[in-house]
Amino acid sequence: MEFIWAIVIGALYAAGLYMMMRRSMVKIIIGLALLGYAANLLIFIVSHLTRGNPPLVPLGATAPTPPYADPLPQALILTAIVIGFGVQAFAIVLFRRAYRSCGADDIDELRTTEQ
Repeated sequence: MEFIWAIVIGALYAAGLYMMMRRSMVKIIIGLALLGYAANLLIFIVSHLTRGNPPLVPLGATAPTPPYADPLPQALILTAIVIGFGVQAFAIVLFRRAYRSCGADDIDELRTTEQ
């Protein structure tokens, strides 16, 4: 099953990089989103998330009793989702501003407003 997830993650990375190499700003934003999804899925799959007890140490013990859930991958994924959303929102606002000032979606056609 992990082989299939590896192929899916690789396809998401490849599609994201392909979209970011296009000249349209909309495709660049879609590529950014795909890269974010691939990174989140990679963290999710690599961490081997399991259902279990909360990672609390009982009184008198030195370690939590297995099986316990590791909170670090969950925190990393949540942080990556929030950062990815912020980057996508910034890219959309930047694209909208560039389109209003230059009137072009193609990166090669973007030019300064000073002529």
